[in-house]
Amino acid sequence: MARELRKLGFTKVCVLAGGYNEWVKAGLPLEKKWNIKKECVTCHESVTPEIVSDWRLSKHSRKEVSCSVCHGDYHSSEDDVEKARPVTPDRCTLCHQIQGDQFTAGKHAQAWYAMRALPSAHWKSMSSLEGLKDCESCHRIGIKSPRIIKKLLEKGVGFGMASCDVCHTRHTFFKREAQQPQACQTCHNGADHPQWAMYSGSKHGVRHGLKQMGVLPESTSAPTCQTCHMEQGDHEVRTAWGFLAVRLEMKGDKEWAAASRTILRALGLFDPDGKPNRRMKVMKRRDVLRQTDADWKKERKKMLVGCSRCHSISFAEQELNKGDFMIRKTDLLMADAIRIVAGLYKDGILERPEGDTQPFPDFMAPLKRPRSIELKLWRMFGEYRMRAFQGVFHSNPTYAFWHGLGEMEQALCEIKEMAGLLRKNAGN
Repeated sequence: MARELRKLGFTKVCVLAGGYNEWVKAGLPLEKKWNIKKECVTCHESVTPEIVSDWRLSKHSRKEVSCSVCHGDYHSSEDDVEKARPVTPDRCTLCHQIQGDQFTAGKHAQAWYAMRALPSAHWKSMSSLEGLKDCESCHRIGIKSPRIIKKLLEKGVGFGMASCDVCHTRHTFFKREAQQPQACQTCHNGADHPQWAMYSGSKHGVRHGLKQMGVLPESTSAPTCQTCHMEQGDHEVRTAWGFLAVRLEMKGDKEWAAASRTILRALGLFDPDGKPNRRMKVMKRRDVLRQTDADWKKERKKMLVGCSRCHSISFAEQELNKGDFMIRKTDLLMADAIRIVAGLYKDGILERPEGDTQPFPDFMAPLKRPRSIELKLWRMFGEYRMRAFQGVFHSNPTYAFWHGLGEMEQALCEIKEMAGLLRKNAGN
């Protein structure tokens, strides 16, 4: 960090954005700083005028954080545009160190590598993968290696490179924008994670919508996504169950533990002998699942603290327990369906893909086994199960039942029927 600052002429690192004036006192002379800023603005007012107008609205402008602080001062004309530095997370953490450390410890920071860890990600067309028009469009928020950043920049990708600018969009970087639930809407939407639809249709979301419209007073209690998932502005953004709602350690319920183990097998986290494999190591390193009961309880306790600002602890526990119960119910259905398909593999009725020795279907590589019964199983896990428990946690019964549990029960019936026909046709 210090080396980067010295390249810009600064000798002292500020802790938060408000400390920028200390940089000026300790480093770059005021008149030189103004000259750099003036040159950038004068040119870009005609080249990219909206960027300049957005920057002028920002706190950066008021704090005299000029273009060169983020982009460097190596680019000074249309002949050396390529010298403008890409804005990466380390640039933001020069001033926003606390938020940067929190972000780095959270799940959003792992988004890029979690996606790249999926086998199916590497079977997509390169135009889709590198053009950021598929899963990558949202997963770009994750921290990337310098090599990946260089490659993406060559493709002309800029937005989201710093990760922070996915929520605090350029060049205003408004804190208030990132505090609104609409900031989450772009990514937390779609078949397998329709949290925006769940939230906006819930009483929480409706009250906040009315508050934004001015129907309810500004002081009205109306939780946003950030209220629950970014308590006190914490950029770590974690939940008790994690995205996939799977845990390695399940205590006190043997039936649920067995079902959970079956799901973990279908996620490809164990080898044919039932021992943790390389994929398991990646999932642990990327913090995709909760590894111990203590990990889960720690995050659940944090959620309860947030809920208690509006509700009693007993009420909050009761509501969150309903979500746990839904996960248990869906896991039992899910395990039943997985075992049916695994039985077809075992009996040779469904042929495994070439080179695949796994006795279970692979949810991480759904396109590898593209038969109807396998795709139905994958949708049961990737869409219906996700909607069921997320619907409960987001207080949206329509998603919890009609788009979640109800769809799961129907899918299980269809899988049983398809398995019966396959066995009948095979003479079993």
